[in-house]
Amino acid sequence: MNAQTIILALGLVLIFEGLVFALAPRRLEDILRMLAEMPFDARRLIGVLALVAGVVLITLSRILGSP
Repeated sequence: MNAQTIILALGLVLIFEGLVFALAPRRLEDILRMLAEMPFDARRLIGVLALVAGVVLITLSRILGSP
């Protein structure tokens, strides 16, 4: 993994995060309120699942991008 790939990944994350704030700021407040009401373990599970999904997607992209 080189610096260009890391910068690309960070740029994509910022684009998606920015879209949420730009297109649905009121909905974001609702989602944050729902997250605050969730049990701690449920939030942790969501985080772990997101982490696993990210690793799977990165691995898949590397497999598909290999010559």
